[in-house]
Amino acid sequence: MSVRSMNPRGVRSLVRRALREDRAFEDITTAVTLGGDEHCCTASLVAKEQGVVAGIGVAREVFRTVDRSLMFESFVSDGDTVDTGMTLATVAGPAQSILRAERVALNFLQRMSGIATLTARYVAAVSGASAQIADTRKTAPGLRMLDKYSVVAGGGINHRADLADGVLIKDNHLAALIGSGKTIAQAVMQARSAVTLTTKVEVEVESVPDALMAIAAGADIVMLDNMTPAQMRDVVVGNGGRATLEASGGVTLESVAEIAATGVDIISVGELTHSPRALDISLDLAYA
Repeated sequence: MSVRSMNPRGVRSLVRRALREDRAFEDITTAVTLGGDEHCCTASLVAKEQGVVAGIGVAREVFRTVDRSLMFESFVSDGDTVDTGMTLATVAGPAQSILRAERVALNFLQRMSGIATLTARYVAAVSGASAQIADTRKTAPGLRMLDKYSVVAGGGINHRADLADGVLIKDNHLAALIGSGKTIAQAVMQARSAVTLTTKVEVEVESVPDALMAIAAGADIVMLDNMTPAQMRDVVVGNGGRATLEASGGVTLESVAEIAATGVDIISVGELTHSPRALDISLDLAYA
């Protein structure tokens, strides 16, 4: 699965849920300070640091959900690199509405842009190698669609979307199967026989012999979990191009280039979505 676009209905649902959580339509501060007067103004969404943008459309949906009269104009697109001080978008209309939507819009935009920015750094770090940077299912609960979309905006690719999106035989599956007397090869062949030809079968392994066994059994993808670069190179040589090889576990910006140089095809990075730093973006309000 590759999330190159987001389901509009899903985005609307997430936005409404976030606005309810923030009780945006019960904003006491705005009510007691601005009252019922129409204070029309323009607000700018400004990048406070360099990064890659993602979530412009989601921010627009937040403002428009709060007040359909708000006019949202964007000057960048998702996937664009922006510099410090650049205006990403402007919102014009009643100040009360802009203030009610501000935090929710920024929460989405900052998190999504943070993921895209971090992904872009990993992609740049493996430039020149054939390996692609992929995400994992270590996403914020309820925000997987947005998290994975942001990875693609940053130049990465998506791993499986959910538990129904392909077979991935992990260590605990193997522990249960081996405990019942089955081998890795038997587990792979059992999975292969139970799904259609178009369904990928992936298996997680922790040693070179287990990787070669999974490859020989017909696994489409073999995940090399927490292996050293030397072990990965041995698997690449033994694979001979038969299976797609994925490196995973403990990958950092400092280690990713060395991992890519081993010849693996995919490097999956949990950090992209489980602990990204939000990109610093502010909303600056001014009266015309």
